[in-house]
Amino acid sequence: MKKRVLVAMSGGVDSSVTAALLLQQGLSVEGVTMKLTAGLCCDIGSAQAVCRHLGIPHRMIDAQASFELNVVQDFIAEYRIGRTPNPCIRCNDLIKFQLLLSYAREQGFDALATGHYARVEQDAASSRFLLKKGIDPGKDQSYFLYRLTQDQLRSLLFPLGGMHKTDVRDLARKLDLPAAERPESQEICFVPNDDYRAFLKEHAPTLLQPGELVMTDGKIVGRHDGISLFTVGQRRKLGVAAGERLYVVRIEPETNRVVLGKLAELQTSEMFVSNPTWTMMDKLAAPLEATVKIRYRSPFVPATITPLADQRVQVMFVKPVPGICPGQAAVFYDGDIVVGGGVIER
Repeated sequence: MKKRVLVAMSGGVDSSVTAALLLQQGLSVEGVTMKLTAGLCCDIGSAQAVCRHLGIPHRMIDAQASFELNVVQDFIAEYRIGRTPNPCIRCNDLIKFQLLLSYAREQGFDALATGHYARVEQDAASSRFLLKKGIDPGKDQSYFLYRLTQDQLRSLLFPLGGMHKTDVRDLARKLDLPAAERPESQEICFVPNDDYRAFLKEHAPTLLQPGELVMTDGKIVGRHDGISLFTVGQRRKLGVAAGERLYVVRIEPETNRVVLGKLAELQTSEMFVSNPTWTMMDKLAAPLEATVKIRYRSPFVPATITPLADQRVQVMFVKPVPGICPGQAAVFYDGDIVVGGGVIER
C-alpha cells in the first residue's frame, strides 16, 4: 500500500511544488488548506486549482477559532506588555504541527508535508530525529520550527529543504503549476500589508496609550502614541529630531516609556531565554557553545548557552550584539543542526 501523505497547501508555489514532488515519488497525496482568518491568509481557490491540476483530492479545515485565540490574541497580548512577538513560530507550533498533524494522524495519513525550507534527518547513532537548516541560506526556515518535538519530526516531510528557491520556481514553471508565478507571501499573514501598527490601531486601540520618549539618562525628548508602536532596535519613525542616530534601547511597560539611546547603548553581551525546548537532546545539562539567531533575518553569532535552575537559559555572546528584543525567539545551532530555542526575556 502506498504511503499516504497530507500536504499543507497555502496556494503558493512552495506548497504546490511540495505536493508535485511527493506525487513524483509515487506517494498517495492529498492537499489540505486551513482557513485561518478571513480573506488574508491562505488562498483556498489557488490551492484547489493546484490540486485539480495535479489530480489529487483537496480538503479544507476551518481553524479560525484556534488561530484567533492562540495566535492573533497572543500577538496583541505580547505588544500590550511591550514585547515584540513572532506569530509565525506560534502558528507553526500550535496550528500547523499540533492541530494539523493531529488531524492528519486521525485521518490515517502516514505523514504531514509542508513547503518549509528545512530538513529532517535521523541520526544513525542515536536514532534521534534532527532538524537541520535548508540548504538555501536565503530561504532557510528552521528558525521558525525550533519547537518541533521528536514525536512530530518523525511524521513530517520537508521536500524543499534540499532545494534552492530558484529551482523550486523553475520546477513549478516546468510542471505548469497554476501557482508558478504567485508572489511571495507576506510576512505576517493576518496583518494587511505587513503594517502591524495599523493592525493594532484597528483591532486593539486600547493598547495605544500616549507616553514619554526618554533618553537612557532619563531626559524627556518627546511623546509617543503607544509603546506597542515601537520595537527594540528600531531607528526609524521615532518622532525625535536629534543630531545623531538614535535607537529604541528598551521599552518600559510599567512606566509606559520608550527609552532611546545610541548604538553603543543597544549592545549587550548577555541575554536570558525562557521556555526553552531542545531538538538535539532531551535537555541541556551543561554549558554549550553554539551559534545563535536572535531574529529570523539576523546573522548567526557565537555564544555559550548555560542552563539555569529556574528552567531559563543564559546566553553569553562572544562579542556584544545589538537589538536583543524581548518576545522574539532565540534559536541555537550546532553547525546546520537546530539545538533548540526559546523566547528572549531580556
